[in-house]
Amino acid sequence: MDKEVEPMSMKLAILGLLMDKDYHPYEMSQEMKEREMHNYMKLQYGSLYYAIEQLKKSGLIETVEVISGGARPDKTIYRITKQGESEFQRMLLEEMKLPPHLLHPFFAALSFVKYGDQEEIKAIIRARIQAFEKEVERMWALYEEHVPSASRAVLHMLYGGYRYTVTELNWLKELYKDAEANRLGDVGEPLPVVPLHKS
Repeated sequence: MDKEVEPMSMKLAILGLLMDKDYHPYEMSQEMKEREMHNYMKLQYGSLYYAIEQLKKSGLIETVEVISGGARPDKTIYRITKQGESEFQRMLLEEMKLPPHLLHPFFAALSFVKYGDQEEIKAIIRARIQAFEKEVERMWALYEEHVPSASRAVLHMLYGGYRYTVTELNWLKELYKDAEANRLGDVGEPLPVVPLHKS
């Protein structure tokens, strides 16, 4: 793992959690997983301790308490510093200015899909549809679960994830129709679609 690539998202996540309260690294990891942050941030949980060390060296977080674990390792609790709060604000705004990245594994494959085994391709798309049908239900349940406790910003994020998943599912279904009709290699005819955006 390239530790110099990963920590920016991880650092933002750590600082953001510490804006809420003081945390032990394991608790941070559990909170990130519970919030499913890996679905919308570039996180590798193995880089958590490395990122914490970097933040501590930079004076952005500090140790607030070390709890003796007896036979187990000591438990270090961290908090964000004033400098860390300022850096968090900077990172947060920079993150919001970044353009979205449309990297989809299917897109590279679709460029050459007419040369592939069409039966295998149909099977893959079918399996993907089934997976996304379950994911749509899961994402909606996740949204509903957080309604009583999450901020409206978090609800917008969860609902955005749900809408993305629905869009992906519908797109896969349209793709499968052409695969089933053996039309993925056809040329010269537009798709039966209309623009979704307003001019």
